[in-house]
Amino acid sequence: MVPTEAAAAIASIERTHDRLRATLEGLTDEAVAGPSRLPGWTRGHVLAHLAGFGAAAERQLLLAVQGAPAVEFYDGGREARDAAIEAGAGASAAQHVERVVAVMDRVEGLLDLLDDEALRQPTGYQGLPAGALVLAWWREFSIHLTDLDLGAEHTLWSPELREHLVGFLSPRVPDGVQLDLEPTDVDEPRRVGQGRVVRVRGTANDLVAWLAGREPLGPVVADAGGETEPLPVLGPWPRPRARIAPEDRSVR
Repeated sequence: MVPTEAAAAIASIERTHDRLRATLEGLTDEAVAGPSRLPGWTRGHVLAHLAGFGAAAERQLLLAVQGAPAVEFYDGGREARDAAIEAGAGASAAQHVERVVAVMDRVEGLLDLLDDEALRQPTGYQGLPAGALVLAWWREFSIHLTDLDLGAEHTLWSPELREHLVGFLSPRVPDGVQLDLEPTDVDEPRRVGQGRVVRVRGTANDLVAWLAGREPLGPVVADAGGETEPLPVLGPWPRPRARIAPEDRSVR
């Protein structure tokens, strides 16, 4: 992860935090119990996940700043993480807001302390460096803010976040397919994957939302050789991985 990438992520994270704080103002218990945009999850589940992920990431970043050895990301692993989300989902609106805002505040303080050496420190996040965890935080809070379905939409995603998400999500492209992503609103074409060319058109943020498995706000359509066809079926959410060199990337 290069310093410019880290700087872009950290600046965008702070803006996302501000939007999330504004979104949570006046949150009610009724709204918390309502459905989010994630199947089977209430807004309380999303907020409990953000608080839990936030606390786990905070610990890793603190250790990186201190130059201390990494520890397990979630105490008890994935099973404990899932149980904590279920147990915490039913908290009151005030409790959710307090927990999420508090962890955002603490992490913002840590982000200010991350220098190049700290960003290279290995963490318990898949064994990746702290810089990769900063990017994961960027993804988690930016995407789940829209999953809350409380008025914040993916139309707020910046060009820098779009660029990052397309690179991260490129493993979702089916084998043997090259997606030519052609935005209808900005000059920001991208090619992802290798193989039979399928052109996918829509607004820039709708294209990335679709690639992230979220519902676009407008039409996203595909064609191959001038013939309209269904959108490709995307693969599962990718595992986090270390940043790779530009010449090795499948996103152009």
